[in-house]
Amino acid sequence: MGRLRIFHETRYYYERPVRFGPQRLLIRPRDSHALRIVEASLRLFPPGQTRWSYDANGNCVCLFQPTGQADAMRVASELVIDRYPAPLAPQRVENPDTLTPIVYSREDRATLEPFIAPVTDDPDAVLLRWLRGLHAHRDEPALTFLLRVNTLIHQQFEYQAREEEGVRSPVETLQARGGACRDLAWLMVEGLRRLGYAALFATGYIHSPGAAIRGAGATHAWCEVFLPDLGWLEFDPTNGLAESSDLIRVAATRTPAQAQPVSGAILGDPGSSRLHVSVDVRLINETSPAA
Repeated sequence: MGRLRIFHETRYYYERPVRFGPQRLLIRPRDSHALRIVEASLRLFPPGQTRWSYDANGNCVCLFQPTGQADAMRVASELVIDRYPAPLAPQRVENPDTLTPIVYSREDRATLEPFIAPVTDDPDAVLLRWLRGLHAHRDEPALTFLLRVNTLIHQQFEYQAREEEGVRSPVETLQARGGACRDLAWLMVEGLRRLGYAALFATGYIHSPGAAIRGAGATHAWCEVFLPDLGWLEFDPTNGLAESSDLIRVAATRTPAQAQPVSGAILGDPGSSRLHVSVDVRLINETSPAA
């Protein structure tokens, strides 16, 4: 078991004071068998009212309504969490539906259908041609195939830290042969959906004990895929990780637009504006689970 402290700060600066509409904050994980929140604090400016709820995907959301006018907005979240690692161990799954092509039960498919349908377009079949080049073998275990795709994206695409907002389409990422973590995750999500897999765009934080970890110092993004008997599994194509205890999930959504950590409206003309985001994830201690 590892205990981590996570500090995530978002600051907006405006040339002129503005008023604020409702702000949606997606910055707190949900407690689960793999993660327990020990401490949590939230510092907000300007002050205002907050209300916590869960969105349609079960993610924890803070609805924040700042009051008055200000030429800046600050959202600072500090968390202390216990992370219970459950590494993906090689295993034999007896369920034949876990072979490729993937087959979901009727009950599961009714729930998973929105996460199987692709969101983006591929008019020139750029993504389709890339998928055909993956050489999936009939009756290859789905988990083996997913691990292979995860590794291929990690090895064949260049990691490119991007400051501009937004996520590239899978076609743009393929053409650029690289992208930020959110671009590579979205490529994997939309590619797998076209092969019949239920996949989600996951966001959160990554603990980076070594220099080889990409995406540290900011929010991180990866892909989640549902397999019969195994449930939702995490794949991080940016770093070639699968079910890693270094991934701290905050939210999982159908599209990247639903996963923005801070989103909302401002009222008035701000003139020029600046955004500053910082994330720090560090290990406090590492202890053995209680007997």
